[in-house]
Amino acid sequence: MWKDFPARVAVATGCRALVYSRYGYGKSDRLQQARGVDYMHAEALTALPEVLQRLDIRNPVLVGHSDGASIALIHAGAAQCPVRALVLLAPHVFVEDLTVASIAAARDAYRTTDLPAKLGRYHDDVDNTFWGWNDIWLDPEFRHWNIEALLPHIACPVLAIQGQDDEYGTMAQLDCVARRIDDVTLIKLANCHHSPHRDQP
Repeated sequence: MWKDFPARVAVATGCRALVYSRYGYGKSDRLQQARGVDYMHAEALTALPEVLQRLDIRNPVLVGHSDGASIALIHAGAAQCPVRALVLLAPHVFVEDLTVASIAAARDAYRTTDLPAKLGRYHDDVDNTFWGWNDIWLDPEFRHWNIEALLPHIACPVLAIQGQDDEYGTMAQLDCVARRIDDVTLIKLANCHHSPHRDQP
């Protein structure tokens, strides 16, 4: 779903890039159990540090989209490993009514349209990928998910980007990041929905 965006960023910045699909996505191992409310914390505090350690990657610039951006925030906020900078595309810091409504609409679209076929181009196990994400975000317990308390502990520079037409979050997400982290640059893109790397590459 990222297409050539990571390669273009690597060329433009002169940085080497590691691009991987998290557990349950893309061609990574298929999801074997339902996600828990803390699944992003598990990715940020267990899976990501292990990836970095095994590949001997130090002081990375973490780039993440949506849940991936939230995982980057959690990782940096918990000071798991030194981080040089964060680039956040449409991050989630807390759950909004808009987010829940749009995810519920995605559930209906998955059941009634060709959305499974479209997503199936990117994921080996599209049903588990979709429902693993959709079910947890629509779980009533997930409404209380919030990572604001971690943000003041982030000491590295942060670039946070969001589309003004993002159907999965309002600008309150970016504004919260700006209030709680010292070194932040915000970019709010017009004519852009939830995927800035697709809508405004």
